[in-house]
Amino acid sequence: MSDPQAEAHLSKLEVLERKNQEALLGGGQARIDAQHKKGKLTARERVDLLLDEGSFEEIGKFVMHRSKDFGLDKEYYLGDGVITGYGTVNGRLVYVFSQDFTVFGGSLSETHAEKIVKIMDLAMKNGAPVIGLNDSGGARIQEGVVSLGGYADIFYKNTLASGVVPQLSAIMGPCAGGAVYSPAITDFILMVEDTSYMFVTGPNVVKTVTHENVTSEELGGASTHSTKSGVTHFSCANEVACINHLKQLLSYMPQNCEETAPAVPYEAGNEERPALDNIIPENPNQPYDIREVIEGIIDADSFLEVHQNFAENIVVGFARLGGRSIGIVGNQPAVLAGVLDINASTKAARFVRFCDSFNIPLLVLEDVPGFLPGTDQEWRGIITNGAKLLYAFCEATVPRITVITRKAYGGAYDVMNSKHIGADMNYAWPTAEIAVMGAKGAAEIIFKREIAAAADPEAKLQEKVDEYQQKFATPYRAAHRGFVDEVILPSQTRQKLIRAFKMLENKVDTMPRKKHGNIPL
Repeated sequence: MSDPQAEAHLSKLEVLERKNQEALLGGGQARIDAQHKKGKLTARERVDLLLDEGSFEEIGKFVMHRSKDFGLDKEYYLGDGVITGYGTVNGRLVYVFSQDFTVFGGSLSETHAEKIVKIMDLAMKNGAPVIGLNDSGGARIQEGVVSLGGYADIFYKNTLASGVVPQLSAIMGPCAGGAVYSPAITDFILMVEDTSYMFVTGPNVVKTVTHENVTSEELGGASTHSTKSGVTHFSCANEVACINHLKQLLSYMPQNCEETAPAVPYEAGNEERPALDNIIPENPNQPYDIREVIEGIIDADSFLEVHQNFAENIVVGFARLGGRSIGIVGNQPAVLAGVLDINASTKAARFVRFCDSFNIPLLVLEDVPGFLPGTDQEWRGIITNGAKLLYAFCEATVPRITVITRKAYGGAYDVMNSKHIGADMNYAWPTAEIAVMGAKGAAEIIFKREIAAAADPEAKLQEKVDEYQQKFATPYRAAHRGFVDEVILPSQTRQKLIRAFKMLENKVDTMPRKKHGNIPL
């Protein structure tokens, strides 16, 4: 179409579309090549990799920015730096937006934001997950407050959609300033090692204000946020691994709050797991890995751990039991003896609330000696933060089952989905110790005078420890009161849980009428 007269008859839109295609083949291709050299896919490649082949339907392909200030009137691109639309992942409808860093650095403009908001509106109306592939330099400076308003519009929609449809955020590049708050409101964040980062203020601002020298990776990289801050739930080696992780994560979730997660075909067989009978060490102070217990209970190779490298004294994640999706929360005796601290409490509370929002039953594996003592924890608010987990369990109306494998001491016994806060079924292994505190500490307090007056204080202490242990540090006293429904052999755990969750699948539980509760944030 090189004939000037013929070109004059084309609409401005058609001319612009042709120029965009030429840009992709010319200078645009150079930008794409630069992306690939950094180990990054393009925005469209990410969408194609995420969605089932041939399922993507793009929305807003011809949208352009409206600003004419600071040279923006000389450069227009169709789509305005974000690809939006819908498609399927393993046959299930999802809505997606993918920011394009090769167009204005993926910066957010008024129209860029409008496209994302439209996708979120459609997702809520039609009850399907929203997936954001974030790769943006932040607000488009040339548009000023209009761009900031666009961010606020997205934050508002994130909040309205929370608990209605699953929202997943994959950070594929920079995510700075106000841009970090949209992913923070969503249910799960995935980051890519070495190529993605999140922070409110960048290294240059940090250096100016606090005089700290820090790189982008150290300040807000995937490793930092997966281990220190807990901002990201998954750290992925590359973008392909990240997108595959997104697909796996989606498989455990329903489409929306009105549905249940899809089940996979499962044929019942011999559900006994004899290996579990020998998993608890004879020495009550010797650690073991709760993941071995999890693997011994669930369907083979079905565990997807969340926040694996953050607050490692508690383990949370999705799994399948008899083909059905469940959420698991388990104390980890191999790290800090499995105590609850601030990070563990907030990590588990957030996971419990997600599962409750989307009808995913909860299994709690309990081996907890209490809350972590010390001035650091007390001064940083272990009381309020520990209460978050308590609140989350109390509020949850999904089927809830607890298995006490060993220690269940003090207030932590109550917090970890005890019968008293609404658990539906509570099982205990014969090795369970349910008491206010450990036998030694209890004996030292209760029998302090007797021990001090004894001819052999050490022998008397051991005598009283044994006495307390026989009377209180067993599951049977709790079972006598109905606080534990059954004391079971570890090898029976899987079959008991499959039957119990099946029995509870039609559970209906209603909370008192209210606008919303006031969780201790």
